[in-house]
Amino acid sequence: MRRLGIAAAALSFAAILSPALAYEVIDPLTHQPIATFQEDARTMATAIPRETVDYNGPYGAGTIIVSTKERRLYYVLGNGKALKYGVGVGRPGFAWGGSKTITRKAEWPGWTPPPQMLKRRPDLPKYMPGGPENPLGARALYIGSTLYRIHGSNEPDTIGQAVSSGCIRMMNEDVIDLYARVKVGARVVVQR
Repeated sequence: MRRLGIAAAALSFAAILSPALAYEVIDPLTHQPIATFQEDARTMATAIPRETVDYNGPYGAGTIIVSTKERRLYYVLGNGKALKYGVGVGRPGFAWGGSKTITRKAEWPGWTPPPQMLKRRPDLPKYMPGGPENPLGARALYIGSTLYRIHGSNEPDTIGQAVSSGCIRMMNEDVIDLYARVKVGARVVVQR
């Protein structure tokens, strides 16, 4: 089994040749494994890689910009650079836009589906404790007074898709990286 740090972004040649790959994701704060994954190498090869890109927009360092059309999240580093992550966004009828702030951060958050979601999906649990099976994944960044979060996901195939109820989904490795960079009070700009 491979142990991949959060910064690992590329597949090795051996992984591409093998039909499946087992790996552990290591939490950068505790240096402990947070999850073990077994994925088809072809699925991993299509994952959206995190990358540093040039940025010359109007927002300052520490700002999170979500482009729902592009299905990408940018974290502005400053000095003309930003980190670009693949994300899942709200499906039709659940997309939203605006400017808010991060009001709270949580590691392995528990999940309480909001009443609106329970009405649509009465099969959901009323509460689910944090952990690898939780749909909020490894970390959550709570957006203002909304019901929305930027959070990890236990469904990596939804990254790059418009399938959520309005939350911004990230690969667990990516949300852990973002979580370590973002401070409570950071600005979040969601563009439609």
